[in-house]
Amino acid sequence: MSTSTESGAGLHALLAEYADLEKRLADPAVHADAATARALGRRYAQIGPIVRTAHELTATRGDLDTARELASEDAGFAAEADELVERVDGLERKLAELLVPRDPHDADDVVLEVKAGAGGEESALFAGDLLRMYQRYAERRGWKTEVLGGTDSDLGGFKDVTMSVRGRASDGLDGVWSRLKYEGGVHRVQRVPVTESQGRIHTSAAGVLVYPEVEEAAGVEIDERDLRIDVFRSSGHGGQSVNTTDSAVRITHLPTGVVVSCQNERSQLQNRARAMDVLRFRLQALADEQEAARASADRRSQVRTVDRSERIRTYNYPENRISDHRVNYKAHNLDAVLDGDLDDLVDALVAADRAES
Repeated sequence: MSTSTESGAGLHALLAEYADLEKRLADPAVHADAATARALGRRYAQIGPIVRTAHELTATRGDLDTARELASEDAGFAAEADELVERVDGLERKLAELLVPRDPHDADDVVLEVKAGAGGEESALFAGDLLRMYQRYAERRGWKTEVLGGTDSDLGGFKDVTMSVRGRASDGLDGVWSRLKYEGGVHRVQRVPVTESQGRIHTSAAGVLVYPEVEEAAGVEIDERDLRIDVFRSSGHGGQSVNTTDSAVRITHLPTGVVVSCQNERSQLQNRARAMDVLRFRLQALADEQEAARASADRRSQVRTVDRSERIRTYNYPENRISDHRVNYKAHNLDAVLDGDLDDLVDALVAADRAES
């Protein structure tokens, strides 16, 4: 079967699915089950851009046929026909791109963790720099961020920190995960640490872990006997107390060793509930990775260790250089990147990913 035939069959199936979803969502009985309604609504939004583009392409092709017929009788329609040819070509390219198989989580929000690694206090400071970079990038894209918990270092960095990033996918397809999923791995920094008195350049690293906030995670079963739950006093950046009670919660999932913490809510109960949500997202992501690894032995995955040799990206301060080693991306605008100007870098990663699809 040819590629065009396969694309046509796939588009026909999507159009039929969209019509069915539209009918089901119009049924009040469907909305009695909030989870089902959300799932259907999310899928409806995902298919929407494809359906709208397909309908626009069909209408434009019809206009082109009409313009060509009229041009045979009136040369004045020839210019309009030429414009419509260009428009049809553009819509065909757009539709082909929309039909490329996509990551099912692309429209999802994410939870992002940054952990200091090799390099001691300098690594913790760099972890703080990475956190601010992602916060500023989120601001640029109109996303909302919330630091859920973390462990401060003595000099104002982070030994570890967890943040949620949320933002509506404007086209129903590309949300926070579609952009930040490439950030998972080891980030290496080369610079003169604030603790270095002789001006020597040091290399240290921090690890970033990103996973989607998915509705399926609500069904992840967690045995309370597999959990160790610790409570402690919430603290702000630099160790300042932001709560006079032991309301912060740290949960360790003993079978996997996954540790999550939350201290942003007002009560211990709220922090525990939010930490359990994050734990479910982590365990769902772990299960998804294991399933994908079984399906594809050569699958690329996020680096779990924080070793300087297993890097995905290098931040070189003396040369103001940012290098992503997965796609051989290099630019001398590190200061802008650290201020949240990540789009060129992420675009290069997106393009490389789609080229392999």
